Amino acid sequence: MTTKTILGLASGLAMLLGTVAHAETTWKMATKMPVDSPEGQVFQKFAELTEEYTRGELKITVYPNEQLGKENAVLEQLQANIIQIYAEGYSYMKKWEPALDWTSPAFAFDDYDHWVRFMNSDTVKGWFDNAAAQSGVRPLGDPTRVLRGPFRVTVSNVPIETADDYNGLKLRMHESKSAIETWDAIGTEVITLPWTEVYQSISKGIVQAVNSPIALVESMRFNEVAPYITRMDEYWQSIGFMVNEQALNALDEETRAGLLKAYDEAGEMSQDLMFSVADESIKRMVDAGATYVELDTAPLVETMKAYYEAQDAAGALPEGLLSTIEATRTTTQ
Repeated sequence: MTTKTILGLASGLAMLLGTVAHAETTWKMATKMPVDSPEGQVFQKFAELTEEYTRGELKITVYPNEQLGKENAVLEQLQANIIQIYAEGYSYMKKWEPALDWTSPAFAFDDYDHWVRFMNSDTVKGWFDNAAAQSGVRPLGDPTRVLRGPFRVTVSNVPIETADDYNGLKLRMHESKSAIETWDAIGTEVITLPWTEVYQSISKGIVQAVNSPIALVESMRFNEVAPYITRMDEYWQSIGFMVNEQALNALDEETRAGLLKAYDEAGEMSQDLMFSVADESIKRMVDAGATYVELDTAPLVETMKAYYEAQDAAGALPEGLLSTIEATRTTTQ
């Protein structure tokens, strides 16, 4: 064999090995949450497990604190496959399917299991399918798997001890028609603001309160400017891992299976982490001077029941919303 032939073979082998070495895929994952928050920890674990279970074929880089932009910019990048995963609430998919603004109607479910049955109903699956047809974006796996919360509180700079204390309260809200109308019906003065502007807005008196998963209050430092924490169990919710379908479909079967396994285990981690973090966080915040109370929500449930019935009669709710909530109270659709 000549020297030229040997060099040629070596060069070809080097090119082949270089191709294999760079065959892995890297995804961008956008989030709003700080790295050290409970959700941030879940996202990082998901990225680590994905690399492990796909044997390095798929790597995920997590971009926290809205580094890649606010909601609308991120959703556009997600749709364009510039970002492959956006970890946030499913209500943001309402731009493609308006009914998805109603995945967590306030004060409508008996408990967490009731909400899980609702989210896995044929009705809600149809909403996600409609959104995917419009956008090429859909949930990764079971939409309830990664728990957010684990329960909802109002964090305020004035005490909230009864449902009447919400009357006239300046409450920060995200841009969700259903959420805004809900808290209008309850009696608050709703002001829409980005999540990352809440701390400054409370400190400057622009708003008095924000609704939040309890596990995020301390990491966002809300208790520093709003020391009254009121558990009100507004709704159960998950962190939606919204994924670009083109990117997902481009993965081979084995890599996709590893990704879903990582998602499932990250979800399991979230179930344990959120409750333990919540208990520890409440104790720390109370020890530091915060006031924590649990609200009697019966008046809010009654207010919203009347509101939903009136809205449904007026044709303002997604078709099948109330009937699906009722049908999933004790049985799976």
